[in-house]
Amino acid sequence: MPNKKTQYIKTFQKLLYNFMRNEKSVGVLLIICTIISILLANSSFHTIYYKLWEMPISLKFGNLNFFSLQGNSLTISEFINDGLMSIFFLMVGLELIHEVYIGKLSKFSQALLPILGAFGGMIVPAGLYAYLNFGNETISGAGIPMATDIAFALGILSLLGKKVPLSLRIFLTALAVIDDLGAILVIAVFYTKNLSLYFLFLALAIWMLLLLFNRLNVKWLFLYILGGIGIWYCLLHSGVHATLAGILVALTIPFNNGKATQLLSLLKYPVNFIIIPLFALANTALPIQLNFQEFFSQPYCLGIFLGLVVGKPLGILLFTYLANILKLCKLPLETSWKQMLGIGFLGGIGFTMSIFITLLAFNPLTQSEYINHAKIMILFSSLCSALIGYTYLYIIYQKKKI
Repeated sequence: MPNKKTQYIKTFQKLLYNFMRNEKSVGVLLIICTIISILLANSSFHTIYYKLWEMPISLKFGNLNFFSLQGNSLTISEFINDGLMSIFFLMVGLELIHEVYIGKLSKFSQALLPILGAFGGMIVPAGLYAYLNFGNETISGAGIPMATDIAFALGILSLLGKKVPLSLRIFLTALAVIDDLGAILVIAVFYTKNLSLYFLFLALAIWMLLLLFNRLNVKWLFLYILGGIGIWYCLLHSGVHATLAGILVALTIPFNNGKATQLLSLLKYPVNFIIIPLFALANTALPIQLNFQEFFSQPYCLGIFLGLVVGKPLGILLFTYLANILKLCKLPLETSWKQMLGIGFLGGIGFTMSIFITLLAFNPLTQSEYINHAKIMILFSSLCSALIGYTYLYIIYQKKKI
């Protein structure tokens, strides 16, 4: 008979396996990490906790420090944001390719509605923010309320269980994937500073080589990964944000021989259960001094709140409704405009991507207060969007039962 220790191990393994397989788990883990980080940042251990994320790290090959920028070693926080998040973007790129080839975006008729919804969900929030911050230095944060957090949004929707039709889940997934692509393009175009043509040319040369490998149907994944590391290093020193290396590499990996799908499967769990939680821990280490009157008097904080809580649902609903009126596309099966409004509110859960864009929008040396306040407002706005979206959809589906 197996001893108790073996039984406990097997029980733990089963619980861990079930947790990681559950689509709600990533959102739950992010919430736990955020709460832990905020509590530690506002405890008597706050000094140690802040210093932990500012510790420099290095990886040297002779005189070359691979984890350095402008002569300075990257801190743990910078390594997570500039390095590990590249792997997150690689996974996003592979998911997008998967959806385009055989998924929810493979047919234009299916893809058009979420494309237009995502476009409206970016334009309207950014427009609201820009209107409130026009002429101020905080105008650089217009990209912050444009993003939707896939894990959180789908996690909240899954809490409603089988009441939600599959077509609505598919629409939200497609919308969030397209939304992420839009955020990536915004980062590439608007948040590139101090461009180095030399390193940019090297990055593009490596990328072209990987595209050639794709064309020749080279199947060795390690070559693409090795090339991706080279692109990341070059972009880190080029002025273009290094995380875009993930997207560039994703576009080169052959899909028709199953390598892209294989890599996506390999990345899913480490990204969802290690990288994203680390990002949440590192970027929510915030001293919380809640003064909502002061917060809402700041145009950038108000822009984030209105952009996510009002602009997101308004933009998604408006653009999809116009597309329907113009007979460009139809609503998904078993869905209604009431349900689409609920999806619009869930689209206002910004979190990961919104925080990421915040780090690019403001200068950490001269605008650290903007960054901290923006992060707090993102958390508050995302929480409001999640609660409104969940409650609204719950009431709708309860009424349908009666």
